[in-house]
Amino acid sequence: MSQLRRILVDAFETEVALRRVFLWLPAAAGAGVVSYMAADREPSLWLLVPLTAAFAGLAFLARGRRLAFFLLCGLCAFFAGDLSAAWRSARVAAPIIDRTTIGVVEGFIEQMDFRRAGARFVLRVHAIEGLAAAATPYRVRLSIHRAPPFEAGAYVRLKARLLPPAHASLPGGYDFAKDAWFARIGGVGNALGRIETAAPPAPPGLALRTMMALDRGRNALARRIDQIVGGDAGAIAAAMVTGKRDLLSDAAKDVIREAGIFHIITISGVQMTLVAAIFFVGFRRLLALSPTLALRYPIKKWSAALAMAGAVFYDVATGSRVGTERALFMTLIMLGAVLLDRQALTMRNLAFAALIVILTEPESIMGASFQLSFAAVAALVAVYEARMAAAAADREDGLILRARAVEGERLRLFWRACKNLLARGPGGLLFATFCATAATASFMAYNFHELSPYVLIGNPLTLTVIEVFAVPGALIGTLLYPLGLDAWVWRYVGLGIDGIMWAAAEIGRLPGATLHLPAFAPWSIIFLTLAMLCSVLWRTAVFRAMALPLAVIGVWGALCGPSFDMAVAPNGEAAAFRGQDGRLAVIASRPSLFASEQWLRADADGRPAREAVKKDACDKVGCVGYLADGRSLSLVFDKAAFAEDCGRADIIVTPLFAPAGCAAGLVIDRDELKETGAITLLFTASGVARRAARTPDEDRPWSPAPRRKWGPSSRPFAASRPTRAASSDLDPSSVARAAGEAPGSVEDEDGDASPLE
Repeated sequence: MSQLRRILVDAFETEVALRRVFLWLPAAAGAGVVSYMAADREPSLWLLVPLTAAFAGLAFLARGRRLAFFLLCGLCAFFAGDLSAAWRSARVAAPIIDRTTIGVVEGFIEQMDFRRAGARFVLRVHAIEGLAAAATPYRVRLSIHRAPPFEAGAYVRLKARLLPPAHASLPGGYDFAKDAWFARIGGVGNALGRIETAAPPAPPGLALRTMMALDRGRNALARRIDQIVGGDAGAIAAAMVTGKRDLLSDAAKDVIREAGIFHIITISGVQMTLVAAIFFVGFRRLLALSPTLALRYPIKKWSAALAMAGAVFYDVATGSRVGTERALFMTLIMLGAVLLDRQALTMRNLAFAALIVILTEPESIMGASFQLSFAAVAALVAVYEARMAAAAADREDGLILRARAVEGERLRLFWRACKNLLARGPGGLLFATFCATAATASFMAYNFHELSPYVLIGNPLTLTVIEVFAVPGALIGTLLYPLGLDAWVWRYVGLGIDGIMWAAAEIGRLPGATLHLPAFAPWSIIFLTLAMLCSVLWRTAVFRAMALPLAVIGVWGALCGPSFDMAVAPNGEAAAFRGQDGRLAVIASRPSLFASEQWLRADADGRPAREAVKKDACDKVGCVGYLADGRSLSLVFDKAAFAEDCGRADIIVTPLFAPAGCAAGLVIDRDELKETGAITLLFTASGVARRAARTPDEDRPWSPAPRRKWGPSSRPFAASRPTRAASSDLDPSSVARAAGEAPGSVEDEDGDASPLE
């Protein structure tokens, strides 16, 4: 026991000497953000501020006692993360549409995303007909089926159908309403009829004008690239250069996703790093042409400063998403280290970048972009640090061996040289790709319910295209674009993309190209994240070994994830059920492909969402389906259908208010769904196991508690079917009065429930 204690103490001392404990501060702050997002109620800023200050003061007082100091710093970081998320939520607070609203909307088009057919745009709202100023959303996101002749910056007036942002279609699933809250989007919907331009009541501010001008420039460049290259290759090239991804077809998205290279259409950290490197090297070579500057002035630092400015401009010009922001912060810290004569590429720089993102946009920690981006870079930096340590050891051993100069050890020198050559060549690239893939695998599986085994083939191809074609082409083409001499550059970029699309299609045809995985237990990702952090942040083998039990617990949680036989959308207008063939089928009045995809992915079903929709099971008043155990399911859209369906169906789902006398065994109506949100049901021998997206007392800014009414808050689920009431006993007039009107759908096929970029 004493020997084990000594080993642990020695390992801890080594970690402290290497300053690795500091790297856990962003993890503690991130845990605070996660606790904020998972809370049922909004935490009080008046409590979080003194708690954060108190633990900071206690840590200062306990700085002489190392272990206590570290623990108090961790608690301070935890509450600082919680405070950052609460303060961010309070800063972005804006009204949200609470019901379907049809009226005239006017405002500035802030961002326009053109599609092959139609467009989707974000409107900075000035006024909405029928809504008071205090109830008017700050922004709304609208879709239109025809591409308009104007772009960002236009002040428009249009009639629109607005709906509340969609809540999660599945307990634990993606919640668009939460992302919309932090993006200050208070409604989504469709433009109806003609859109008219008008004179604004007041000119926009400088920041808004700049943002709209950049969006117009991005769209112009994206159209230029797409027209020259053509097809899906042109859409990918436009996405890689400008960040505009809506031109890409669904078929092309499926191809690159199955090959594990979906990140090719994003402005990734690799591109940001390459852009900064090109600026840095280019400016340094240019300044070195002058002997006076090269010999008398610190042109390396000047080049770093100019590269920092170029990286900031590149981030702003390409849309500034979380992945590029992380890369920008990391790049700025690295170049700042050059200005201060410090080592640039370290895990500490990544920790600073993570802290900046958590403090400025804490909600991004819950998104796949943040998780994948930081996990991949952390793994790559860990590999780099290990290589540097190994190289230092090899140099020391090599000196000893050359000093001995004995015949039997020359073979060892030769083998070490071959090993180093392989590590710095293709073998090193594959090993780094493997480590980055392993670090991101749990987040890929948790967020997207799929893995791509051939990513070790796809990622090197992607990096080749980005390094050889995309980034140099983007910089040269953008410089030549104002002169009209850029066409040959985009054709050059298109050649590389054509090659990688061919390779991606071939990879996608390989057996097992995509592994579909069911939903994880929600807590499993916590242990998998801790396992990943232990493997990349610690330097000693003793502490790195902690990753093994954590990973085992996380994998066990992934294998024990929740299953379901039936899922109901939060608005009650769609449902999925497991049929006789064991697969999910979807019935709906207006099928939401996004919700259908969420249900299928959580069930490890790789079918396209359209294939799961049973259109022949529906008519104007409702839909009918039969579960695997023979129970009948009725989805009721018309209040007149209750008189019949309440007497014959085993399960009724409706967006209306169901009559109190409905004799179905399970009734899930509008009143129930306001309390629970989306629900899933698992039918077992002992009864019905239910999971709800909302907790009973949940009240958050993006998910406010429903208004309470007299009587029981919800209708309890019955484990077995009660005695039926004859259908003739139901008074049609009372049924009609109880049903009321259906709420509007919060999702549509235009993708208004799709994740925010």
